[in-house]
Amino acid sequence: MLLLIYLYLFIYLFIYLFIYLFYQGSHNSITYCLDKNNRSPVDHTQPDFLKRLDKYMKPLIRPFVYKWSITQESTMKEQLDEGVRYCDLRIAHKPNDDSRNLYFYHGVYTTITVEVVLKEIREWLEAHPKEVVILSFSHFLGLSQDLHQHLIHSIQNTFGPKLCPKYETVTLRNLWRLGYQVIISYENDIMNFYDDLWPHISYWWANKCKAEALIREIERRKQHGRPDGFFVAGINLTEDAKYIVSHPTESLNGLVMSTYPVLLEWVQKQSPGSGPGAINIIAGDFVKEGQLVPAVISLNEKLLNCTS
Repeated sequence: MLLLIYLYLFIYLFIYLFIYLFYQGSHNSITYCLDKNNRSPVDHTQPDFLKRLDKYMKPLIRPFVYKWSITQESTMKEQLDEGVRYCDLRIAHKPNDDSRNLYFYHGVYTTITVEVVLKEIREWLEAHPKEVVILSFSHFLGLSQDLHQHLIHSIQNTFGPKLCPKYETVTLRNLWRLGYQVIISYENDIMNFYDDLWPHISYWWANKCKAEALIREIERRKQHGRPDGFFVAGINLTEDAKYIVSHPTESLNGLVMSTYPVLLEWVQKQSPGSGPGAINIIAGDFVKEGQLVPAVISLNEKLLNCTS
């Protein structure tokens, strides 16, 4: 009986629009390789006081920067193996860098370039030809128009015919038939000139450091209806300077793990679909921990109830 249910679910999802399904995403996906050798400056989005403290008190300040900047401890391949299908990629060009190398950043810059990670994703997709991933490029820091074009050409050269055009109907059946495995969301107007770049995917960021407040904010947004197309409910907590100073021995990992029971309880109550209160992509921190991925994926079984 259970086998028949899963077979029915597979057939249903095969023809169902991707924008109405549940996906597991990782917030700030590439932070497992932040530069810890102190050669990287703090990124330019950080407050001025932190930049000054980092300049004159680096040995004291950097441990705090690292433990509150790392949002994922798993590599890109490990995240994909776990079930992540939406990746939050924040792109930067390092200041005073004469090369065209691009990196990821959160607090500080990564040691791994964007090109290396894209090739890693492509290799994973080649080994899993029935899988589809959504890559969201956003929060561009220090990119000129020339560097944007360089990045887009790198994306096109890496994925080639795997890129799904933005005018395509995104059902699993259609994507398999055409060989598309990658949907690129690009948060810059330059995407209007490329058929294989989708508009920026809306990300609901609550900007809260407590799970209960985060949930209230997402529920408030749900009351305004479901956005068109893909959208992300970010269940990532955000610490502020006051919280960090008042919790000197904690870390982002400890904060997230302590609140996951509350967040998981909320996740398990959500529903996919086209209704006004439906959720599409759920992105969190440290996704390989806390049973978040299986909880999100299993929510697609609720679609069975829509046809019964």
